[in-house]
This record gives sequence, structure tokens and C-alpha cells, in this order.
Amino acid sequence: MKTIAIITGASSGMGRRFAETVKKFGAVDEIWAIARRADRLEELKKTAPYPVRPIALDLSSPEAPGVLQAMLAGETPSIRLLVNASGFGKFQATEETPLADNMNMVDLNCRAVAALCQICLPYMTEGSRIINIASVAAFQPIPYINVYGATKAFVLSFSRALNREVKPRGIRVMAVCPFWTKTEFFDRAVVTKDAVVKKYIAMYDPKDIVRRAWRDLKWGKDVSIYGFKARGQVALVKILPHKLVMDIWMKQQGLPQEEK
Repeated sequence: MKTIAIITGASSGMGRRFAETVKKFGAVDEIWAIARRADRLEELKKTAPYPVRPIALDLSSPEAPGVLQAMLAGETPSIRLLVNASGFGKFQATEETPLADNMNMVDLNCRAVAALCQICLPYMTEGSRIINIASVAAFQPIPYINVYGATKAFVLSFSRALNREVKPRGIRVMAVCPFWTKTEFFDRAVVTKDAVVKKYIAMYDPKDIVRRAWRDLKWGKDVSIYGFKARGQVALVKILPHKLVMDIWMKQQGLPQEEK
């Protein structure tokens, strides 16, 4: 039986880095690399350690999960690893963001993650692993990054709960919660010259995020957070009132405050 790793968002950023370093997890016969840009997936063949099957697919489309489901049913591989790294955000007031963009964000960041996990689990056995990319934003409400933060809160909660469900089968699920990371995410997130986010406390390299994720996966963690500042912020927002957390965020970024 063929063993495979399925990695979404594999055309760039953390998804691509997971594909290029998948040896740290273990050996597979093939990587099923999923993203919208077919040319980027072809390029991945040059740097990935195992044969790559490029699957050009927009996972925000309602039909996309069915395409993958049919492929799996046709080949019945053993899925050793699933990495859900597709996703996007918008730095903009909710009502100023096109409705289609906000709904597309929910479809890709939430619906696709849940669908792929459910589709892939029947092909997983003891030792299989799932990595879902959430965010430090998952731990707090963030005005002007509202929908994105809420979708990542879903991913975090979903991943931790699913991890408990599948543990008896010897399968583990881990949510990776990056802080600000140097990826193409910002090309889509920043929509105006007068950017909502003006101050970044830290900016990490995807190589470091992924390296920490492989280590945490090996150690059996259900949440992976790289960086002292990122872990410090998560610790603080767990104990501070969220109203205060939002006040600090708004002041930090020079955003309009509520009237006293």
C-alpha cells in the first residue's frame, strides 16, 4: 500500500517548508501537494525529498473536498501525514471587507480544514499525524483582523478536541500557532497603503516555525508555539480581560478607540 503525506498550501510559506522538510517526520512514497498555483507545485518537485504529486485545487471551493475524496477512494493509500497549511487573512474593518472575501476566508480557514481532516482520517492508522496551522490570533479577539482571528480560534479548538477523539487510534493532531511570520500572507492581508497593522512585535522565519513544529509533534504536543514573545503574549491574553487586550491592541496600532 502506498504511503503518502498530504500538504495543503504547499506552493509557498509554511506549507512549502513542511513539504521540503517532511523527512523530519518520516519516509513516505509520495507527497500530495495541494495549492491553487500549479506552476509553484511543479517547482516544489525540485526541492521536496520525495516524489510530488501536484494537485492544483482551490480548497475554498465547495467542490474541492469531493475531488480529494474521490482520489483517495480510487487509490486507497495510507495517509501518514496531513498538513493543513492553506489559509489567508485580511487586515481591514469587517464591514469594509467585501462579503465574498470574508466568506471565502471562513470557507478556506475553517470549512476546508474540517473537511480534509474528516476525509483523510479513514485512511490513517496508528502513527499517522495531522498538523493544522492556526495562529497566535486564535487566543484573543482582534478588531480589524476580526474574521481571520475567529477562523483561527476555530482551527485551534477543533484541532485540540479532534486530538482527544483520535488518540485511542494512535493518531495525533497538533495545532501550530505562529506569530507574525515572513510569508506571502501579507501580500493578500494588507489591502491599503494606510495599513491597519503598523507595529509588529516580532517577525519570525517560517523555517523556525516549521522546525519547532516537527519537534513538538515528536514530543506529542497538541499545540506548537515558536518564540519567546509569541508564548509570552499567549500567556498574557489567557489571564488578562479580553476587553483590556483589545484596548492594548487598538492603542498599539493607532486604531480608533471607543468613546469614554
